[in-house]
Amino acid sequence: MLDRILVRAVLQPYWRLTRSQTLGVQGVVVQAGKEILLVRHGYVRGWHLPGGGVERDENLEQALRRELLEEAGIGIRSRPRLHGIFSNFARSKGDHIAVYLVDDWERVRAAPSNFEIIEQKFFPFEALPAGLVEGAQRRLAEMFGRRPISLEW
Repeated sequence: MLDRILVRAVLQPYWRLTRSQTLGVQGVVVQAGKEILLVRHGYVRGWHLPGGGVERDENLEQALRRELLEEAGIGIRSRPRLHGIFSNFARSKGDHIAVYLVDDWERVRAAPSNFEIIEQKFFPFEALPAGLVEGAQRRLAEMFGRRPISLEW
């Protein structure tokens, strides 16, 4: 785990300068049809959808499965549904994020608490926390019928 944190802290800025594209995945994990899983990171402010970068040897779904297990102890039971792929050019000119709906899942181990993920919690859609990042706000509004789909994060 520490090696992944070091890679992100040291190599991520280098990759953003030298690679033309970066790709990440995030999951909208729904509990009981009305609550959404959000996480708080130790290295960036706010509440976020769980997820992370796609590694060289992974497809999008494999990366989503790995990230949800690492960040929240969640295993996906059936294929997640792709909501869309969004450009995050405000962060980096080549950054893209694939967002999936995950509604068939199980807790396979205790949710970790460490430097990377300091808190995980389910929130009712109608009572999302202050500090929810804008991109996550937009994706949730799109998915739950309150906003048309945008191509930008």
